[in-house]
Amino acid sequence: MKPKFQSKQQVDINAPLEKVWEFNQDLLKIPLYHPRVDKVDLISGKQFREAGVAYQCHIAGGKHTCIEKDIEIVPMEKIMTVFPADTMGLSKLLPDYVVESSLAKIDPGTTRLEIAHYYSSSNWKVRLLNFYVKRKIAAEIQKMLNAMKNAIETEYHSANPN
Repeated sequence: MKPKFQSKQQVDINAPLEKVWEFNQDLLKIPLYHPRVDKVDLISGKQFREAGVAYQCHIAGGKHTCIEKDIEIVPMEKIMTVFPADTMGLSKLLPDYVVESSLAKIDPGTTRLEIAHYYSSSNWKVRLLNFYVKRKIAAEIQKMLNAMKNAIETEYHSANPN
């Protein structure tokens, strides 16, 4: 069971569902679109997503890292990711933080990607933090989605000029 829903961001990408899915499966592409990630280490030794695969993201600036782990994959539909550890203390504050990435075909050449965030906010520290960071997280994720849209569309349309 997922914790409490917190927010959702989305973007429509001008590329077929299969291409968006394929792009998102490659963990080494994360730095291409995530503005806060410089590098990804493949902790599980696997470059592509699957349930149980963990990877470490190095946050821009070099001071911090976070470990992400995909816990559920429904091909062409969704990816569920958790954050078991980080060097910033967020995993201790939000131990049940879950991100659900969902894909939907709008038409043959357009895919909607949504990212929803879930975590408990019963702790007074989390409620106070949530007041400040909820909008910040939403803005950062929207920026990431827009960068992913740009990367996928550039890659897809350069390979398929018509």
